This record gives sequence, C-alpha cells and structure tokens, in this order.
Amino acid sequence: MMSALRILLVPLALCTLHAPLGQSACVEVDSDTEAVVGEGFKLGCISCKMRGEVEAKATVSWYFMPKGENEFSPIYIYDPSQQQPPTILDDRFSDRLDWNGSKNTMDVQDGSVYILNVTFNDTGTFRCYFDRWLTYPNYEFQTNATKDIIIKVVPKATRGMASILSEIMMYVSIIGLQLWLVVEMVYCYRKIAAAGEEALRESAAEYLAIASESKDNCAGVQVAE
Repeated sequence: MMSALRILLVPLALCTLHAPLGQSACVEVDSDTEAVVGEGFKLGCISCKMRGEVEAKATVSWYFMPKGENEFSPIYIYDPSQQQPPTILDDRFSDRLDWNGSKNTMDVQDGSVYILNVTFNDTGTFRCYFDRWLTYPNYEFQTNATKDIIIKVVPKATRGMASILSEIMMYVSIIGLQLWLVVEMVYCYRKIAAAGEEALRESAAEYLAIASESKDNCAGVQVAE
C-alpha cells in the first residue's frame, strides 16, 4: 500500500516542480497622459536592461517643454550614486516633484516621478532620459534611453477608451490564466491516475506471481512427502 502511495505521489511532485517559479521581471509600461488639476499625477518612465544578469548603474533626468513652446528645460535629476535627495532644477516644480521609481539600488530601471498639485501650466511634453553604464568584467558600456510623455491637464477626470481597453485586457488575461491552470490541473490529474493504475497493475501481477510461486512450493513439498 505504501509503495503504491509513493508511486502516486511522485507524478504530483513532478507536476509541482514542472510549474515555473515566479520571477521578478522588468516590464516597460506606458505612462498615463491625462492629469487632473489640483490632484497628484504619476509620470511613469521605465527603461529595462536588455541583459538582466549584467550589473549596471543609471541616472535619470527629466525635462519639460510647455505646450506652445519648442525647447525642453531640465526640471529634475536622480543620481543614486550621490547618496543625496533628488534635485529639482526648475522653480515651477519646486516642492511638487517626488521620486517614485527604483529605490535602494544603483541599477535604476524605473525612473517615474510624482507631480503634486497639478496645474494647467503642467500641460506639455515631459521627457525622461536614462543614462546607464553596464559593467562587464573588463570594461563599461554606456547606453541611454529617452521617452517623451505628452500630458493633458483637465479640470475633471474622464475615462478614455484606452482605460476601458486596458481593463478589458486585464480581465481577459485573468480568464486566460485561470484556463491555463485548469488545463495544468487536468494534465497532472491524468498523469497521477495513469501512474496509479500502472502501480495497481504491477502490484496485482506481483501478488499473483508470489501466490503462484507459493502454490508451486507447496505442491513440491507434498510430492517429496
């Protein structure tokens, strides 16, 4: 009985190990583009490394070009190597910008910032600039990435088509994941059931073989007598 139980548990353990462990991953998600006056707003900016295993360090700089103008002005810089708070470079954003990205690491991949008390003057284009150094055994390689975010400031929050589609895709992803889990469970159940049947057949064959051998031995003893 214990032997058959062990055989039943082995496929279950294998199925459990077969499921990949969750690993943290960097995903580049576009920022929202509609801010509400008087409220806070997150300027999202994510730049993932192409080689996750390579050590790196990065700085993030933000620039702003108001609507109707044609030049960017530096407004904010975050340099984790300086061991100092981020620097606000533009008086228009004095005490209104907070770091909302990667923390406690030199390998910055999330360069998001948070705007406090949004005003109509914040309408325009924000530019996020990553300056990254990849560290290899014998040298460093510098690379950069730039992302522009066009912000529209409105007096009242509205729900756009993009938000609706994102919510629909979220539900579709959840349903798809549940279906995948059901398929995995059915697959594991069938493997366990098949292993159990095989174990029972082997146990029955072993029992019959032992019984037959015992019968032959008994017959031999009777003949000898």
